[in-house]
Amino acid sequence: MNMPSKRSSFVRFVVKRRRIIQVIVAIAVYAGISLLNINLLWVVLAGSALGIVFGKVFCRWACPIGLFMEFLMGMSADNKFRQMYQYHKLGCPIAWISGYLNRLSLFRVRRNVDSCTNCGACDKVCYISTLEPNTYSLFKKGRQDPASSYSCSKCLECVAVCPTKSLSYSALSGIKKR
Repeated sequence: MNMPSKRSSFVRFVVKRRRIIQVIVAIAVYAGISLLNINLLWVVLAGSALGIVFGKVFCRWACPIGLFMEFLMGMSADNKFRQMYQYHKLGCPIAWISGYLNRLSLFRVRRNVDSCTNCGACDKVCYISTLEPNTYSLFKKGRQDPASSYSCSKCLECVAVCPTKSLSYSALSGIKKR
């Protein structure tokens, strides 16, 4: 098995367990702030540092409020809470900083144009593409890349659902991007 396939399999494995990881890290962040009296400034700095390397991952992978919003979104069969997901971030400095760093971060969602079949599975699971389908798409030409958007929280559902493994989350620049 070549390296991109191993990496893709690992990302799929991690994404399937994202909620478990999110619960553990969110509880640790909450405990650190409330029980160990860690200054909130350190959490903001750590979340911002994560944004430089990984993009806006704090919201979907570590934030206690993001965890609560995830459960709210999961309770709604028709995804009426899906649009609310962005509103709790309005007062969060980590969301602001890491959102702006999405375009500059070392790790990014990348699409291999040679193996992509344009099936659209990625856009169907992307909360940004589903809310604004005329503006964002991971594979349609002339649309903005939702993975570079300020709003993308790197849930990586797009990478996990890709049937041809054409999407990856990596720091490598060797993959052709659209």
